[in-house]
Amino acid sequence: MRSPVAGIVTLILLFLAAIVGYSSIFTVSQTEQALVVRLGRPVDVVSEPGLNFKAPFIDTVISIDKRILDLENPSQEVIASDQKRLVVDAFARYRIKNPLRFYQSIGSIQAANIQLTTLLNAALRRVLGEVTFINVVRDEREGLMTRIREQLDREADQYGIQVVDVRIRRADLPEQNSQAVYKRMQTEREREAQEFRAQGGQKSQEIRSKADREATVIVAEANSTAEQTRGVGDAERNRLFAEAYGRDPDFFAFYRSMSAYETGLRSNDTRFLLRPDSEFFRFFANPSGHPPAAAAPKP
Repeated sequence: MRSPVAGIVTLILLFLAAIVGYSSIFTVSQTEQALVVRLGRPVDVVSEPGLNFKAPFIDTVISIDKRILDLENPSQEVIASDQKRLVVDAFARYRIKNPLRFYQSIGSIQAANIQLTTLLNAALRRVLGEVTFINVVRDEREGLMTRIREQLDREADQYGIQVVDVRIRRADLPEQNSQAVYKRMQTEREREAQEFRAQGGQKSQEIRSKADREATVIVAEANSTAEQTRGVGDAERNRLFAEAYGRDPDFFAFYRSMSAYETGLRSNDTRFLLRPDSEFFRFFANPSGHPPAAAAPKP
């Protein structure tokens, strides 16, 4: 029969073995990479996820993120080559490609962000200081971001960091400069609008003058044609009257007198002060229009 002391010793040994076994294993997740440090000295780098072993009690495992990390850079003023001041807002994406070098040179993500911010600001000033404002804002923006990323990546390599991307979110003039530019653009647009209005007014006046001139010419030509037509009509009328008079002078005289009676003797209070034997009333006394014959004197 086993003694109680042997059982207790066995339990203690099993407990110690469990502790030793637990302290000799560690796991690495898919988003991390591990650095094994023994008494302050790195001994191994584990990049693949899974279960791994280390020396119990004397090895320390430091987990380092292997995902792409964000670096938000605060806005800063940069002077372009044409001496224009720019407010640049940029950000970067990076990852830790060498955990050992990263641990030996920087040691933490917070310290890496501080160091990369300094390097990114220096790269922005170097690259953007070589080009003009228009190149930054419009013409060469994509190429400039590539140059900044390459410079930042070369400088960050000594810290075991790879810069994946650098983007300029905004590059604009300072607020006071922007207001001056907007005011100048507004003044320029107003000047152009006034010029267009003046040109439109001049064109309108030219069209109106041309239309008035053409209308005057058309009216004058119409009046001339009307006068000519009226003259031809009057001439034809006079010819007809003359021809009628030549055929029957008495009927023509009678017709002219009847027309005069119709025109002169209106129903609305027409008054004449004439002698009864006036030529105007000759058809009243005699239908033939001839004056009555004088009576022969008595012997």
